[in-house]
Amino acid sequence: MKRFALAGAVLALAVPATANAQDPAPVTKKDAKQACKAERAAGGKQAFKVKYGANGYGKCVKAWRAEGAEAKSNAAKECKAERAADAEAFAATYGTGKNGKNAYGKCVSSKAKAKFEEAVEAEVEATENAAQACKAERRADKDAFRQQYGTNKNKRNAFGKCVAAKKAEQAESGEGSETETETP
Repeated sequence: MKRFALAGAVLALAVPATANAQDPAPVTKKDAKQACKAERAAGGKQAFKVKYGANGYGKCVKAWRAEGAEAKSNAAKECKAERAADAEAFAATYGTGKNGKNAYGKCVSSKAKAKFEEAVEAEVEATENAAQACKAERRADKDAFRQQYGTNKNKRNAFGKCVAAKKAEQAESGEGSETETETP
């Protein structure tokens, strides 16, 4: 009797795990935290604070999680279209195991992860470019730099404000890709 109860419990646990194997995991909190760390490292703490506010790390993680969810949604649409076009080739390309039953999940997770990583790369690159431009401008004339960009009493927030302004200029002029302007 105990064997049947134990077997039933194991089967009950195995069924949701199998069902979840088809549904790829969204971008994890760990991925979002890594994106925030990379973004903060690229532009510096001041620029990060200007973008997300004081203690904005949680806001950053939330924004990147939303970006990950959007990437998953877009990837799911692409995978459905690809599967509809040629189901056998789709299963052969993405499926693992004997009959490739997990192809859809593998497709969505790989494409979503790739889209998320592209968005992070684009944001980090845009932030680095803006930070480099601001550093060069600050080196040229530190006092004029603080007067132009600084907004607080001692104008010490000038660097963060400069990075934010340069990134906004890049977005307006279309220097970056679409992904850059849509990222958090």
